[in-house]
Amino acid sequence: MTALDAVIAEVAACTACDRVLHSHVLGAGNGDPTARVMFVGEAPGRLGAGRTGIPFYGDESGRRFEAFLALAGLSRSEVFVTNTILCNPLDAKSNNRRPLTSEIRRCLPFLRAQVEAVDPVVVVALGDVALTALGLVKAHETSLRNGCGLPRPWFGRTLVPLYHPGRQSTLHRPDAAQRADWQRLGEYLRGERQSSISKVTPMPLSGAAGVRQAMK
Repeated sequence: MTALDAVIAEVAACTACDRVLHSHVLGAGNGDPTARVMFVGEAPGRLGAGRTGIPFYGDESGRRFEAFLALAGLSRSEVFVTNTILCNPLDAKSNNRRPLTSEIRRCLPFLRAQVEAVDPVVVVALGDVALTALGLVKAHETSLRNGCGLPRPWFGRTLVPLYHPGRQSTLHRPDAAQRADWQRLGEYLRGERQSSISKVTPMPLSGAAGVRQAMK
């Protein structure tokens, strides 16, 4: 059993919160368990992950997320996608609601465990709830207002805050600006990947040294 398998098993057995639909959205549908990039959203949506078991899939937020991923030059097969809390928070009318602070704190050990198990190079916070929760895992000094799209060191890796892909976020940041944010994310990731390759790829030898190396 891998470290992530152990987290999945613990999540599946959790009933700590009593005002959520216990959808326990963590498993194969979250993506590559060894991904270099992890996306953290708010919570499974009633018509999205709460229904399909796949984060950001099956509703409008999911469709926008897929489009934004493409702008960054990414596909689901190469990333890991999760949420701050892993069950669907519902109000008295069974509609989606913002997670309570108490629910975020109860799910926090699972969030930290996912980051440590997947061990991504870059963690992208999708919205203020995710950014706040990641700050509880390891403190950071960034915000959506002042740090949207800006990579910052965090927890031995890099944190990038972006707005939640839900349509409502366009009230705070226009769609065109969000599309540009994702394109810049893609540029950053390509540069980061190239930098990593350069660090592990030896430079070719020249002159006599190169001849001797080639003859070995």
